[in-house]
Amino acid sequence: MVDKKIQFGFFLTPNADDYHAVLQTAKLCDQLGMDLIGIQDHPYQRRFFDTWTLMSTLVSHTSQVHFFPDVVNLPLRPPAMLAKAAATLDLISGGRIELGIGAGAFWEGIRAMGGPDRTPAEAVTALKEAIAILRLLWSGERSVSFEGKHYQLKGAHSGPIPAHPIKIWVGAYGPRMLALTGSQADGWVPSSSYASPEKLLEMNKLIDEAAQKAGRDPASIQRLYNIMGEINNTPSQEPFKGTSQQWIDELSDLALNKGMDTFIIALPDPPDDKIRQFMAEIAPAVKETVANYRE
Repeated sequence: MVDKKIQFGFFLTPNADDYHAVLQTAKLCDQLGMDLIGIQDHPYQRRFFDTWTLMSTLVSHTSQVHFFPDVVNLPLRPPAMLAKAAATLDLISGGRIELGIGAGAFWEGIRAMGGPDRTPAEAVTALKEAIAILRLLWSGERSVSFEGKHYQLKGAHSGPIPAHPIKIWVGAYGPRMLALTGSQADGWVPSSSYASPEKLLEMNKLIDEAAQKAGRDPASIQRLYNIMGEINNTPSQEPFKGTSQQWIDELSDLALNKGMDTFIIALPDPPDDKIRQFMAEIAPAVKETVANYRE
């Protein structure tokens, strides 16, 4: 599989009941040298902060870690305004914003907030259109137009230009979405609760085939993995619920044999001590194991 830099991140729950805890966890991830913080985007969830507003606050309290919505709810965030918001925050943060994006889920909640009601095929088409619009509005061109089924631009002025090339990572599971990821996206960001480790090779194959068909290098597509798990002192037969050594073995296998290169971990609350353990024991050992194997 592709030889890529191994990266680590944390899946931060936007818990509206305790902003201080959310902030402290974000600062800890930054201090410990994590590469990424992903924040789920469910605007209809009453217990959650708004993801973009929260990220706008957290970037001012951190200095190195990159943030991304994991993944943004496209039906409730029109792509033209999403492009503006992402570019703005990227400039404010000094180039530390990436974009996870999905076609939409939990349609009842989307409808309840006045969003569209799309069929699966319509949702994929809308996502493809949105990716094109995002890139047009980050291009710096004076006037851009786009005529799609779901979205249109009519001589819009693009800008501001982001501080760095913002990566677009797609949350995808079905064949059409995986093909879209391969042909259009900068990366793939599934979750372990929907795409178990044994499914990853076949799903990566569909992405690679679509990339090659589109004339793209599959190696250019980043492969992230949201991992829901627990770190404890008891070995387990269940993936991502066991000792540090079990985690080291499992993550190393994902990198060496399943094609993944970036791991976004979600841990039970309160997570801070386990994040310290992960970054002290697991992350460096995984990097070392993979590097030694690839030498």
